[in-house]
Parts: sequence; C-alpha cells; structure tokens
Amino acid sequence: MPVLQAHAPDFLARLRAFVGNGEASTDVRTTVAGIIADVRDRGDTAVLAYTKKFDHVQLSAKQLRIPESRLKQAAQQLAPAKRKAINEAERCVTDFHRRTLPKGWSAKNPHGATVGERHHAIQRCGLYIPGGQVPLVSTVLMTALPAKVAGVPELCACTPPGPDGQINPDILAALYLCGIKEVYAVGGVQAIAALALGTKSIPAVDKVFGPGNAYVTEAKRQLFGLVGVDLLPGPSEVMIIADRTANPVFVGADLCAQAEHGSGKEKLYLVCDQAAFADRCLASAHAQALTLSHGAKITKALEKMTCVILVRKISEAARVANLVAPEHLELMVAKREEAKLSAAITTAGALLLGHETPTVLGDFTAGPSHTLPTGGTGRFFSGLRVADFLRRTSFVRYDQRSLAKAASVVAAFAGMESLDAHGRSLQVRLAKKR
Repeated sequence: MPVLQAHAPDFLARLRAFVGNGEASTDVRTTVAGIIADVRDRGDTAVLAYTKKFDHVQLSAKQLRIPESRLKQAAQQLAPAKRKAINEAERCVTDFHRRTLPKGWSAKNPHGATVGERHHAIQRCGLYIPGGQVPLVSTVLMTALPAKVAGVPELCACTPPGPDGQINPDILAALYLCGIKEVYAVGGVQAIAALALGTKSIPAVDKVFGPGNAYVTEAKRQLFGLVGVDLLPGPSEVMIIADRTANPVFVGADLCAQAEHGSGKEKLYLVCDQAAFADRCLASAHAQALTLSHGAKITKALEKMTCVILVRKISEAARVANLVAPEHLELMVAKREEAKLSAAITTAGALLLGHETPTVLGDFTAGPSHTLPTGGTGRFFSGLRVADFLRRTSFVRYDQRSLAKAASVVAAFAGMESLDAHGRSLQVRLAKKR
C-alpha cells in the first residue's frame, strides 16, 4: 500500500503510477478484438458460444430474450421492502434528472438571423447491467431512468445469466418497474458487440450505456464510432479527504464499501493531513472488514488498492483530487474547510459533502446517476445525465436583410479558404430578385 507525501519531489510520478493511464492491457485489447470480430461474423452463434465459455451456461438463440411474462412475474414476486426501496429511489432519481432536462431555445444573432437548438431523444439505446460479481440492481435505475426522462422510444437491456441460465430476479423486477420489457440474457464483451453490431436475435442500438469490467469497457472503446457509447465507466473508485474532525469509523466503513465491489481493480484513496489519523482510519477499515460477508475481498483491496496521500494542510487536498479525478469524492472535513475545498475541486465525478453523506447514498438513491467517470477520465467526462440520451440539433434561418449583413464575412472566409463556390452560394441569393 503506497503512502505518498503530496509535497515530495516524486509525488506526481508515484501518484500517476498508482492511478494508471486507463488503457487496457494488450491481452485485454486482443481478446476483446477477437470476440467482436467473431460476433460480427457469426452473430448469435458466437454470442451463445461465449456465454457458454464465460458464464458457464448453454442457451439457445430463443432463450436469449427474456419473456415479458418472466419480467412481470419477477416484479409481482418482489418483496414489499424491495419494491418500496426501488420506488423511493425511482422518485429521487427521476426528480433529479427532470431538473436537468435540456430545453430548446431560439434567439436572434447579431446579423438578425434566427438561431437556436432543439433536442431529440436517441431512437434506440442499450443498457448494460453487470451481474457477475454482484447483481447491480441499482444500475438499472441509474441508467434506465435518465433515459426515460429523455424520452428514448426504444430501450433494451443486456445482463449476464447465472450458471443456471437465469437472471437475478431483482434485476428483472427493477427492469420491469422501470418500463424496460426488452431484456437479453447475455453479458460481457459479447453483449456489447451484439448491441453495437446487431444479431438475428438482438437488434442493434444507436448508443450503449452502463458500467462493466475492463473487458466490457474496452469493447465499448473499440466499438465507439460504429455505435455511440457513454463515459466508459470501469472499476469503482473513492477518494476520502478527511481531517481530524472526521470519525475514523465512518471513513473505514466507506473504504470498505467501495472495496466490496470485488473486481480487485477498485481504487481507494485516503487523503489526510495527519499520518496518525490516516492509520486510525485504516485500522478501523480492516477491523470492520473482518465482520463483513465479503471481508476477504475487502481486506485484499485495502491492502493492495489503497493509496494514502498525506498533505501538509487540508486545503492542499484539492490539488490532489483534481490530479486523480476520482469517481466518488467524500469530504469529511471541518465545516469551514468544506466550502473552500468543494469549490476548488473541478474533476470529481461526484462530490459527497459532509460527515453524514457516505458514497452509498449516491450509489443507491440520492438522485444523480451512479454511472460516473473512472480511471482519471473525470478530467473530460461527466457522470451520466439526461443529455447523454439526447441529440442536439442547431437551426438557422436567414432572410435577405440578415443575409446582407453576413455577406462580407462569408466573402472573406471564402477567399481565405479558396472556396469560391462557398462564397457564390450566398451571392446568388443576394442577387436574386424577389
């Protein structure tokens, strides 16, 4: 477990080595490219072969799509407490995303022409719902609900089957309750390839959404351009900035929560201004791990995937956060420091503010989507939002008066670029008699 001094000469080099560059290994890239090519060539046959190889279940092409009756049954059999939780989370997530819905506009530009924007929902979107390590029921809501708010007409989902060929019933119930009736029992690279390329059983989509492991993320990267993709979310990350006002038990619990995902690739960052306090937080995390059902995985992540960063004063933590661009960033600091720190942090996927705001609230129910940028991509990506499910179209309308005002500008650019046909396309309109 690295312990880095933020003021040390080798800090940036050691930090970058821990963060990584987000690129998949050569082996992962090669494996993914091979699966994509196979799905392109053999369609359903390849999808079924990889489902057998990786998910250890033999399905037929007819079994790929889950019958709507099965989805409905799962929803009907959902325990009341689970339904209540899904309904409450749906209210919070939907409310948040309705507030972010982009609105069209029109105005006059300096020439007097009408300009503006319109937004249209992407016609067909595919959601990837992981289910390998744990059934991520919450991911259904965090991807489907922004799409519903955006008004996407066609939504389908892919999620991997278990060894018995069945999909987790809670995932099926959540999909049905979110209005998704087109669901396929397929996961991994083969799912992303099928969504992007289309097969006989799985019609192609226009854009693919959802988190996944390194192979899924690399598949989306390789297929981008043929199909739209979201922000390439990978293994989970958390950075906790904590000073002596924080409760070490709270810090330890939140470190354990992120380590619990179980891929072994999670990244945990603890930023403190006192080494002794960091030690207390880590000790609490290890003690709590012993009491948890995934304790062995959590302990391994705590030992191998935790980076402690020591700053001379807590205000320096903003620079560290902006360098890492963590998926989740918790601020457990004195109230007087919180506002300054949060204002200075510009690259985090999600900010969790205050001692009473664990990341799990953002994961499950607070409102914003938990599909967030990872691997340093928060420097240029944002968390999933309604706008990701929309296309923006600009529009322009000139008349004779506004056209005349633009004529000199067009003529100048046409001359600079040696594009006389461009210039003429405006001049013939000015010369036209009405």
